[in-house]
Amino acid sequence: MSQPMGGAVDDKTYAELREIAARYPEPRSGLLPMLHLVQSTEGQVTPEGIEACAEILGISAAEVSGVATFYTMYKRRPVGDYHVGVCTNTLCAIMGGDAIWDAVSDHLGVGHDETTSDGKITLERVECNAACDYAPVVMANWEFFDNQTIGSTKELVDDLRAGKSVKPTRGADTVVTFKEVSRVLAGFDDGRAGEGVGAGEASLIGLRLAHRRGWTAPGEEGSTDGEVAPDADDDAPGLAPGRPSSADSTANDPDRAHAEGGEHPADATAATPASDKTDSTDGIDGTATQGGTA
Repeated sequence: MSQPMGGAVDDKTYAELREIAARYPEPRSGLLPMLHLVQSTEGQVTPEGIEACAEILGISAAEVSGVATFYTMYKRRPVGDYHVGVCTNTLCAIMGGDAIWDAVSDHLGVGHDETTSDGKITLERVECNAACDYAPVVMANWEFFDNQTIGSTKELVDDLRAGKSVKPTRGADTVVTFKEVSRVLAGFDDGRAGEGVGAGEASLIGLRLAHRRGWTAPGEEGSTDGEVAPDADDDAPGLAPGRPSSADSTANDPDRAHAEGGEHPADATAATPASDKTDSTDGIDGTATQGGTA
């Protein structure tokens, strides 16, 4: 067996890197988890780790470095015990993400991709955590903290720095360190996959609606091929308050409404002065919004 290069990658890690490469018919396919494994021991992707990956896979260090610098989950500088990412993409930003970022950055005294002096927190602006229905969202070592506020995010980082056990909104029951979660991302099971809540309430509304109305995917057993089952109970649990029949309403299909003899909403809007528009119920929670806009 080849020896680890540079002296910084120990024998155990080098053997596990080879183990990862052997999982794949094409060893090079193992590069992404291999880089996570390097981070799990070094807290970053080191030059020595890059060289070890290149040697095992039979490719150049430049090719490995190209991958490591392309994906933002790979860090080329030391990361604190907890990587805290504040989403400031469009929806999270307008829902409070920008304000959370400003407040927490000031609270910790660090900026983007910087680490607190005690080595506990690395703070980063993150582009979309794929949880827009829970905006604004913050992640700590890739665990979800939904519907955050300035106060709750400050409390989160303070608790992490103090060594307190912190429970994510969804996912595992606790937040482990950056090195520990990097090992999981490398494909080494930590036994926590079944912990916590897998899907939150906002993600399940559509599923409950489909079950209630008997909707199935085309070709599934019992599929109605697009037919809608009659409502047995418009007040059954699972629908958002105030929207008991929103899914099959012509209000959500203006062309259908027009074809059935009704007025197209665009025509009505054009004919109605802005000053004459009345409040309407437009939010998923049934809240009234001025002029029908959020």
